[in-house]
Amino acid sequence: MNNYPGHPFYPNYPYNQEPVNNSWALQYPRESGFVELRDYGPNPFVINIEEATMQNDNYRTALWTGDHMQLTLMSLGVGEDIGIEMHPDNDQFIRIEEGRGLVQMGDTEDMFNFEELVYDDMIFIIPAGKWHNLTNTGNTPLKLYSIYAPPQHPHGTVHKTKAEAEAEHGH
Repeated sequence: MNNYPGHPFYPNYPYNQEPVNNSWALQYPRESGFVELRDYGPNPFVINIEEATMQNDNYRTALWTGDHMQLTLMSLGVGEDIGIEMHPDNDQFIRIEEGRGLVQMGDTEDMFNFEELVYDDMIFIIPAGKWHNLTNTGNTPLKLYSIYAPPQHPHGTVHKTKAEAEAEHGH
């Protein structure tokens, strides 16, 4: 591995740094594009987020956790929802990579005054203090990634199922 001028080398990237056509580039370690889904934070990180999101079959996988932000991947089964929740100190960004869903938000747990259908390539933002839920309304898993600021889950969090996540959080 070379350290190209102006380009730092981080050995824990999920990519190898190699010159391509005499220029600096990041490449997948395997031709298939498969990347080990684990928490790479708080180190510098580069990834094809669409491929990683589509690869994730866990309910929740923390992909990067830092001091001020966290990136998680999620996969909701047909008819499954995240569950009504509120994060008092976290803003949240969600992008749908594949699938269809209904996002609901409101000022109280029992009154959502905001509802929107979401699908491939759409994003929505949940302000801190808003009650919210996302339900998969499609016929395939709903694949998404979520950015929390500040982090919401412990470094390295992996929940294979919603039931596992609820048990850990005491719901």
